[in-house]
Amino acid sequence: MTLNNGTTTPQGPTAGAARKPGYAATLAATSCAVFVAQVANALPASLNGLFQEDLHTHGSQLTWITSAFMVAVVCFEFTFGVLGDRFGRKRLITAGAVLIAAGSAVAALAPSVQVLWVGAAINGLGAGALFPGSLTMLASVTRNPRERAHAVALWSGFLSAGAAVSPLIGGAFAKVGSWRGSFWVLVALALLSVVLTLALTSESKSAEGRELDVPGQITFAIGLILVLYAAVEGPEAGWTTLPVLLSAMLGLCFLAGFVLVEVGAKSPIFDLTLFRNRAFTVSSVVAVIGMLAFLGACFATSMWLGPVQHQDPLRVAVPFLLLQGPAFLLIPVVSRLLHRVAPAWLLTSGFVLMAVGCLLCTRLDIGDLDLTAFVVPDLLIGVGFALCVSSVTAVALDSVPPHLAGMASATTNMLRDLGFALGPVVVGAVALSKAASAFSSKLGGADLPAESRTAARQIASEGGPIAVNSLPPGTPGAGARSLALDALGSGFGNAFLICGIAAAVAAVLTGVGMIGVRPHRSPAASPAGDEAAERDGEPQPAAL
Repeated sequence: MTLNNGTTTPQGPTAGAARKPGYAATLAATSCAVFVAQVANALPASLNGLFQEDLHTHGSQLTWITSAFMVAVVCFEFTFGVLGDRFGRKRLITAGAVLIAAGSAVAALAPSVQVLWVGAAINGLGAGALFPGSLTMLASVTRNPRERAHAVALWSGFLSAGAAVSPLIGGAFAKVGSWRGSFWVLVALALLSVVLTLALTSESKSAEGRELDVPGQITFAIGLILVLYAAVEGPEAGWTTLPVLLSAMLGLCFLAGFVLVEVGAKSPIFDLTLFRNRAFTVSSVVAVIGMLAFLGACFATSMWLGPVQHQDPLRVAVPFLLLQGPAFLLIPVVSRLLHRVAPAWLLTSGFVLMAVGCLLCTRLDIGDLDLTAFVVPDLLIGVGFALCVSSVTAVALDSVPPHLAGMASATTNMLRDLGFALGPVVVGAVALSKAASAFSSKLGGADLPAESRTAARQIASEGGPIAVNSLPPGTPGAGARSLALDALGSGFGNAFLICGIAAAVAAVLTGVGMIGVRPHRSPAASPAGDEAAERDGEPQPAAL
């Protein structure tokens, strides 16, 4: 089958056909691949405090560790999917796993945070290849929609499991040795994925009609990177400094150019005609805003416990089990709910839970090291995310005719990942700007010796309050540590508030924007649409 946008779908056997050779082996290899990709994504979450101590980083430098990974995924995921279809998904998965092995080795050996950024970006490129490649390969060996749904459910389970266990891997190795050891574990896992892919899978392609959108890829990547650079560096360098202003303006120009390119593209990254559909536009907007809220809350939690409170990495990992675990544990529940409840209602409910959880986090005390205060807020955020991450795709696919399901799914997937990329950037900008302002205000009236105030002010001008908060006792400026801690608590409290507001806005947009919308199809009843969407690299949770 060929979609009107030029994408093709693998032609599976009929429902009565025998299971394709290599199904179980392919399932094992692709599940390992997506597990590795997600571990690479989530691993730094429990290690930000150790990065700060070992590599002497400041706030925006920590933001770039997460952003470098996600920007690479967002910018190149769609193009990697096309490359896999044209030149072979087995080659794509193998190359992606090799990239993660290389990127993790770079990170493990990193002498500075700048080298760590390079490792994170290489890991992001590898993950951007593994996500679409592993799912489309798995879909190509299933014999009917029901079997495909079961396979995708297992694939999604390994995706969620990677997010849940990676902070534990990081925390455990940091506890017994060094944070670098956790990246060597990731190297080993990536190499295992290479071996399993080469040994257990057969090559598959769907080259017909698939073309690279090179102008769109270039303008989108450059524009997104420049805009994110301005957003990350603005709080510390100053929003009116020349590099920040130029990056923002040039980035917006490139993104405008991307829109113009896509209008006339034969095989676009974004099919802009989809946005004429109100329901699809609403689902796309809330995908960005809602996922921004979730990963923003995760990043704020990581920074709160790590670089700010300097808690043990294993303790940092505990809240992430509550944030990421429900998406894995609730897969069967959410799958059944999507058959019985309108996806828009599940999506709205999930955003409401996330909003409540984020708003409860604004009441946390920066001086309280007890983790029990995180239990209820993080569980609410985690359960809300479990409902949202599946429902957002179902809502998008409900809103378009079946022949557009593939492009709709791919577009929603990219916008969801864009939200993930924006989360740490927005949270970092809000928190660090507020913290810098609060610290400067409090320092001026603090009862400290003049030389201590001068030293603290100088250190804060170079590395922000987070650098002052990390000063060893007795060093110049260390007397202002308590002021820096309070300022950071205020800043990240504001960040949680922004995440809560974003989730609430997403809930309102979904609830109001979907009024009167009638689905084009039942997600569980359209094998052709499911097959098309899976072909473009997105699991079909509505059919799980």
